[in-house]
Amino acid sequence: MRRFMALLAACATALGLMTLFSPQATAATGCRVDYTVTNQWQGGFQAGVKITNLGDPVTGWTLKFTLPDAGQKVVQGWNAAWAQSGSTVTAAGTDWNRALATGASVDAGFVGSFTGANPKPTAFTLNGVACTGSVDDTTPPPTGGDGTPVGVNGQLHVCGVHLCNQYNRPIQLRGMSTHGLQWFSQCYDNASLDALAKDWKADLLRIAMYVQEDGYETDPAGFTSRVNSLVDMAEARGMYALIDFHTLTPGDPNYNLDRAKTFFASVAARNAAKKNVIYEIANEPNGVSWAAIKQYAEQVIPVIRAADPDAVVIVGTRGWSSLGVSDGSNESEIVNNPVKADNIMYTFHFYAASHKDDYRATVSRAATRLPLFVTEFGTVSYTGDGAVDRASTTAWLDLLDQLKISYANWTYSDAPEGSAALKPGTCGGTDYSSSAVLTESGALMKSRISTPDTFPTS
Repeated sequence: MRRFMALLAACATALGLMTLFSPQATAATGCRVDYTVTNQWQGGFQAGVKITNLGDPVTGWTLKFTLPDAGQKVVQGWNAAWAQSGSTVTAAGTDWNRALATGASVDAGFVGSFTGANPKPTAFTLNGVACTGSVDDTTPPPTGGDGTPVGVNGQLHVCGVHLCNQYNRPIQLRGMSTHGLQWFSQCYDNASLDALAKDWKADLLRIAMYVQEDGYETDPAGFTSRVNSLVDMAEARGMYALIDFHTLTPGDPNYNLDRAKTFFASVAARNAAKKNVIYEIANEPNGVSWAAIKQYAEQVIPVIRAADPDAVVIVGTRGWSSLGVSDGSNESEIVNNPVKADNIMYTFHFYAASHKDDYRATVSRAATRLPLFVTEFGTVSYTGDGAVDRASTTAWLDLLDQLKISYANWTYSDAPEGSAALKPGTCGGTDYSSSAVLTESGALMKSRISTPDTFPTS
C-alpha cells in the first residue's frame, strides 16, 4: 500500500514483534490428543495435532511426544513453538494460544521428514500428564454446507474472467484486510474474527504479512506460524483466507524471490487440504516492469502448485497493482503477455479519494479480458489517511458489484489513520461492530459488506 507509515513504524518497537515462547505452565489433570497424518509424500509428511484439555484450565502448555522411528524429523510447525531433541518432540503454546480452558482445544501441526518407516506416535503428555484420549490417523471430514461462505462455495477456481465456486458459477467475495501483523496482531483474536464473520458477515479475511518493515524477514518461522493460525481461525468461521505476501519496498518482487519460495512452499504444504485459502504472491510491485513481475510469478506459482494444485493464485501488477495505470500504462501489457499458469487472477488496488474515473474506466475495460481481484482498496487517499471520499468509494463498490469483482478493504484495524475501520484503542476489547467503535470508513464498509450474499448453487 502507498501510504505514510512513519507513525506506525515508530510504534513497532513499542508493540514488538510476535514471539514464540513457553510461559510458566500450570498442571493439567487430563487431556486428549488427536494425531492426524493429513498428507504424505516421498520422504515427507504433514501431521495435524489437536490438543484438548480435559482437566483444569492451564495458563501455559507444553505437549511432549516421541517419534517412533529414528528417521522422523520435524521440519517446520505451526500454532506452537516446535522443538526436537533426538526422537523427543515438544510443542509449546504461543502468546496467542497459551491459555487452555477446560474442554478447550488447540489445533497445531507440522511438516516432517522420514527416511524409513513413518509410524505415528502413541503416547503424549501435556505439562507432564499423560493424554489418554483417542488417536485418530484419518483425515477429518471437510466442512459441509453450513451456510457460511466456504460452506456454500467450497473450493474456488477461475472460470473465464471470473472467480467461481464449486458449482462453476461466478461469485463475489467481500471482506477486510488486516494491517501489518507486526504492528496490529492484537486486532486479530477470537472476538474480532467472530465479529467480522457474524456481525460484518464478511466472506474473507486478507492476511497482510509484511516482508520488510520489521516483518517476515526478521522472523520467518514466527510470521509463518501466525499466518497459519489466522488461516485456521478464518476457516473455523467459514471465511476465506487470502494470504498476502505484502511486499512494498523494494518494489521489485524478485528481491524477495527466495523468501517467497520458502514461505509459499511452507504455507502451501501445510494448507493444501483446506478449501478456504487463496494466495496473493506480491502485494504492490512498483518501479519495475511487467516483464520482471511476470518472471517472478512464473517462478513462485510452481512452488505453490507442487503442494497445492487447486488453489487460486493472485498476481500483483505494475504501478502498485494498478494494472500499470499509475505508471502511465494499462492492462494491454498483461493481455498481450499473460503469466503462463492456470487458475490465476490479477491484482488491482485503488484508493477512492485519489483514483477515480480513469482508473474505473481501466477496470471496466480490463474485466472483459482478465480475471481481476481487488485485494486491497481504501476509502481515503493513497497515503491511507485523510477524509473518506464517500462518492468515489460508492462508485467503486457499485462497479465491483456489477462486475462481480471480489474485494478486501484496508484495514480492519485501529490504526491512527483514515483508512482504519476501527477507532484507536478498539483492538483487544470485545466490541468490533457497534457505532461506538467504527470510524466513518468502518461504518461505510460494514454497511456494504453485511448486505446478504447471493451465492449461486445451481
